[in-house]
Amino acid sequence: MTNRLALVTGVGRKIGIGAALAERLAADGIDVLFTYWHAYDREVSSHERSEDADDILKLCREKNIQAEMIELNIADTQSINELFSYCYSVFGRYPDTLINNAAVSINDTIETVTTEQLDQHYAVNTRAVTLLTQKFLQHFEYDFGRVICMTTGWAQGPMPNELSYALTKSTMDTLVYTISPVLAERKITINIINPGPTDTGWMNADLKEVLLKRSPQGRIGQPADVANLASFLVSEQAQWVTGQTIHSEGGFINHF
Repeated sequence: MTNRLALVTGVGRKIGIGAALAERLAADGIDVLFTYWHAYDREVSSHERSEDADDILKLCREKNIQAEMIELNIADTQSINELFSYCYSVFGRYPDTLINNAAVSINDTIETVTTEQLDQHYAVNTRAVTLLTQKFLQHFEYDFGRVICMTTGWAQGPMPNELSYALTKSTMDTLVYTISPVLAERKITINIINPGPTDTGWMNADLKEVLLKRSPQGRIGQPADVANLASFLVSEQAQWVTGQTIHSEGGFINHF
């Protein structure tokens, strides 16, 4: 019996949400193909651990499933065709599950935003997600499927210091709301997760202290929290949940 197969984008750092997603799906018995792009991790996150992707792949394979990876810049539209061709070449089939996790996030404001920054965010956060979902649908041939997109807390409160990110991530709500009936006809659900502030290595001690004051549960979100929700949303039991934005924030208070 062939395992299900999930495609997860943006899995470059062991402490990131992408890694938690891939490892949880593998633990659930789902084969995994993930993408990563070291250039972004180095330039934006100052992340130099290029061996992380190999380590994540090893952890997935330890769950006795087939796991593969490919380095791709999904801002390049041709890479989407390359990704699905690679998927078929190594698995002999296309994915039944797609998790659009990769994102560009570079702080800017209405005073500092540039054409280049807007385009960089749009290429990954909006265009790539749309085209990946389109390609997924074109190759879909299963009894049911799952798509998950990641968003941010733009609807929960203003994000004036992350203008390009908030603008392009907010398109996820429009995309999912608009196409969910089309995918439902193919027995595919599509939902959005807003994980809220999640500790993936970008928080300093001062920010953590501020966030903890706004967390009724007394802790900060972890990548595993996102993975736990995704595990349910991709399961057969989640067939009746589609077109939704789920704010998985532990009761986080956006305003004092």
